Amino acid sequence: MVAKKVKIAIIGAGMAGLTAANRLHTTSHDLFDLTVFEAGHRIGGRILTSYFAGDRIEMGATWIHGIGGSPVYALATEQNLLEESSCNWERMDGFPSDPLTVAEGGFTVDQDHIAGPISSLYHSLMDNARTGHATSPDGDPSVGAYLRQGFQQYQATRAASADTGCRDNTSSLDALQESLFAMEECIERECTSADDLSDLNLSAESEYIDFPGEHITIAKGYSRIVEHLASGLPPGTIRLGQRLCRVEWCSGDGTPPDGSSPVRLQFSDNTVVHADHVIVTVSLGVLKAEIDKDFRKGNGIGIHFDPALPDFKREAIGRLGWGVVNKLFMEMETETEMSREAFPFLRMAFNQDSKDNGFRGHASKIPWWIRKTGSICPIYSGSRVILAWFVGKEATHLESLDDEEIIRGVQATLDAFLPTTGTETAARKQCCRITSVKRSRWATDPLFLGSYSYVSTASSGDDLDLMAEPLPRGKAEVPRLQILFAGEATHRTHYSTTHGAYYSGIREADRLLQFYNVNSV
Repeated sequence: MVAKKVKIAIIGAGMAGLTAANRLHTTSHDLFDLTVFEAGHRIGGRILTSYFAGDRIEMGATWIHGIGGSPVYALATEQNLLEESSCNWERMDGFPSDPLTVAEGGFTVDQDHIAGPISSLYHSLMDNARTGHATSPDGDPSVGAYLRQGFQQYQATRAASADTGCRDNTSSLDALQESLFAMEECIERECTSADDLSDLNLSAESEYIDFPGEHITIAKGYSRIVEHLASGLPPGTIRLGQRLCRVEWCSGDGTPPDGSSPVRLQFSDNTVVHADHVIVTVSLGVLKAEIDKDFRKGNGIGIHFDPALPDFKREAIGRLGWGVVNKLFMEMETETEMSREAFPFLRMAFNQDSKDNGFRGHASKIPWWIRKTGSICPIYSGSRVILAWFVGKEATHLESLDDEEIIRGVQATLDAFLPTTGTETAARKQCCRITSVKRSRWATDPLFLGSYSYVSTASSGDDLDLMAEPLPRGKAEVPRLQILFAGEATHRTHYSTTHGAYYSGIREADRLLQFYNVNSV
């Protein structure tokens, strides 16, 4: 039995930090002196439920990625968060089953004979990648190269069997198929956060695990999950507005910072806290800001470690991919039931040949930052709020624009894509006037500097394991488990997800419980 309580500091009140705190407190609350330090003025991290035009929306985490065995689904079920809500919410009706695929210029693509086969090809290729049956072409380790090889083989096979007397039609079909395949690639960017799929590691795709079953959203809001975790902690455990600036720890080359506690934490308001253990759950972006001056760009963000993080940790941080994904919510002007139903789940196949970008005069008005957005659709059937996703350079640029410029760019895009013929045209044109917008800003938020991690071609799943490894590393002569790491970017098979963050919090809490011989079951 220890003479005094063990001091544990948890940095970050997101999913990982609150899960770790909840686990430690509920398992052995008499043993630990536990504090969660949060730099912001709210809990939740990259989970942020909000409201727009009368609907509940998610600015960050949105989906429970499969309900079979998901701990997030279990938490949501236990707290009755999936029951019907008094407020309509984002994707309350799941994924639309009847998308409308439109090519730039406004003509609808035949689903059965053109769009469908390209979609099937794409998903077949990605299924092969995720089951480990994909081979890198010419030694290129990227998902992008693998997808392009598969698409080129498809087009070559189709061209060999085509009627050589219809070359003009064949050329037009090739261009359309190129646009459709690029649309699928853009949607993959949204899922992975990789700005360019040529930077996404192919072999790592087979390690990533999704839960089986339906993908659903949370009726009463994703934020209710973290609020539930926080509610199980004693009052005063969570301290908001406490941004960590410096971590001093004992690596074996010196004595503990205060002669007794091995870790000394200094915050932006000059508050100093001593701890036996610290669990760092900040984003990979914040960790990158410490080791990469170009990433930091002089904003004074990041956490300084003294002594510096060891090479194995710094190199893993540097190699792993870190992306930006932003959501743009747009309110439509018309509120009639007819016009709401008239707006489709619109999938957009942009022209890929710059020579065609003046088609019908619309393309010249479409801004570059929207040309890699795969779809615009109502957040649920009948909603007057429509949604588009942005990734990478486009997502970052979106944060710099004023609302009016965004509205003009979206309007130009809708004018180029909503069908120009058919009985529903008038209703669709009537309902697509945008009056206001709301967007996430994860890239420029200094507490996150991005959205979620991916395994880059310079990295591997091994780096995710290195991210999870505590410090100091294997030195018996110094205090053990001084700095532990949690968060989605520390989980090898569930990185980039809230359930990955949850699992990492459990892992680090259990690591400490095992260290102190406490039964965590």
